[in-house]
Amino acid sequence: MLDPVTRPQAGLAVRCSRALLSPWSRLSLLLVVLASAAVTVVLYEPQRLLSAGWPPQVGGAGAVVLFAMAYGLCTAAFVPRPILNLAAGALFGSQAGLVAAVGGTVLGAGIAFTLGRLLGQEALRPLVRGRWLEAADGQLSRHGFRSMLAIRLFPGVPFAAANYCAAVSRMGYAPFLLATGIGSIPNTAAYVVAGSEAASPTSPAFLFAMGFILLSGLGAAVVAWCKRHRLRSR
Repeated sequence: MLDPVTRPQAGLAVRCSRALLSPWSRLSLLLVVLASAAVTVVLYEPQRLLSAGWPPQVGGAGAVVLFAMAYGLCTAAFVPRPILNLAAGALFGSQAGLVAAVGGTVLGAGIAFTLGRLLGQEALRPLVRGRWLEAADGQLSRHGFRSMLAIRLFPGVPFAAANYCAAVSRMGYAPFLLATGIGSIPNTAAYVVAGSEAASPTSPAFLFAMGFILLSGLGAAVVAWCKRHRLRSR
């Protein structure tokens, strides 16, 4: 039994812990983390370190693994993936660069998904209102793998936005990560090849990669327009 002096203190501690662990407190923490990451990217530009081959003393498979880890952190901090994909190709060539870029893509998506799921889902799910938001949430929740695969194949939805939208939905980790890994390969490979062949802009590989990037972007725009037209017509 608690004595009359310690009982109010215990009650205060319980209320404080509940407030700190409440959905809105966790969402506020998520916003602080994301804002800090964005400011860090703006101030320190870590993508420049990666494109310069940092750290120079590491080579071989270790460099590929280290690059993939740094890539994942950078994408979680909103560094544009095309820049990192081009850097992966320039540093490691087409094959090793693709491994590093896809590995970093999955890692970065997993970090963002975890942050969104743990810190933002409970607070944001009640705010999912409106025809577009409800349609997107229902699609991601019921057909997670297929929907995320389509999003990754047609890069019309920003990478970070897709990660956090999936985290707020009821999609599971496995379909999210698997669809991200498979669906990001074609577009990522195009950028990696372009980076590896940047010194020869008239080579067939470079021209094919750039053509694929342009066509995939155009395809994403067409798909987005069709989806928007369907939602408006309902």
